[in-house]
Amino acid sequence: MNIIIKEVSTKKDLKKWIEFPNTLYEGNEYYVPFLANDEAETFSPDKNPAYAFCETRLFLAYKDNKIVGRIAGLINHAYNKKWNKNAIRYTRFDFIDDYDVSKALFETVVAWGRERGYTEIMGPIGFTDMDHEGMLVEGFEEFNMSITFYNHPYYLEHMKHLGLQKDIDWIEYRINVPETFDPRFERICNHLIKKHGYQVVTYDNRKVLYTDALEAFKVIDIAFSKLYGTVPLTPEIIKHTLDGYIPLVNLDYICSIKDKDGKIIGFGVLVPSIAKALKKSNGKMLPFGVFRLLKALKGKNDTLEMFFVAVHPDYQVQGLPAILINTLTPKIMANGVKFCETGPMLETNTAVHSMWRHFEKRQHRRRRCYIKKI
Repeated sequence: MNIIIKEVSTKKDLKKWIEFPNTLYEGNEYYVPFLANDEAETFSPDKNPAYAFCETRLFLAYKDNKIVGRIAGLINHAYNKKWNKNAIRYTRFDFIDDYDVSKALFETVVAWGRERGYTEIMGPIGFTDMDHEGMLVEGFEEFNMSITFYNHPYYLEHMKHLGLQKDIDWIEYRINVPETFDPRFERICNHLIKKHGYQVVTYDNRKVLYTDALEAFKVIDIAFSKLYGTVPLTPEIIKHTLDGYIPLVNLDYICSIKDKDGKIIGFGVLVPSIAKALKKSNGKMLPFGVFRLLKALKGKNDTLEMFFVAVHPDYQVQGLPAILINTLTPKIMANGVKFCETGPMLETNTAVHSMWRHFEKRQHRRRRCYIKKI
């Protein structure tokens, strides 16, 4: 077999681990690399606050002195405690089309899990719901998002070969931005706002946004709390996320809804897609990557990626998603945006799917989390 598995233990090894997919997918027009600096930070215990409740081990596979695969094993103690599970996770599982390679990597993580007393393995899924999750199983000929995994079609056969089975799927929509807006939709939303005393808030000041976003993330945490694989978002994770995103987001695409007492009950964030910029810069910030990213975020961009649309559970049947959409759509249209990418939505989350029933759309990707008893 001649497969050697080496654990990542140095910064040099970590750089190789992060950059391996760029070699694996070289020439693939649909693959979008992650930002290398972000990945390095994600897997640095001193920089990622999720390490307060997570452990990881990273591995590289070598064949004939050449890197041919990688994987990360992840123990999320907060997940196991919340859901009463005894699971180890895997993420960033990439490999050449060689069953010996995928098996050697996978079995290395399984062995670690068994040593620690865990009885099942699930993935690909990361630290929190803020991290990448789900192996692509449909949509291999669709240009990927900046926040999701891309993988070769042959990965699916490898999952079968390893004895993994479907646990749950996420689906994604590509939504066409309408050329005209239905006035009936706006009248309904205005009626709901007046009836319930809602306050619709848009932003032109990042300091105000930061303050509101701290409160909004509590809504996000509650709204997502019953969704698959989620863990409570700690204050440190929330701050870390906001510190990274607030300076960069386009304020035109952010909206919150407050109740009559001024409490945030709904929050929506869309971000101009940086996928093409990442592709062109191969995930690197230097020498020109930073300028391409800023141009994508601040300049003209025909595609938005949906980061968050969250509504407090107590208000999910009172029209808040429609109000968020109604508020943001005119700005989206005015800025020449043609498409919105929803990002992964659980196939069972029909309430979220129904938000887009008034729009022309197509389901263009599907992702899967696998599971196996060990």
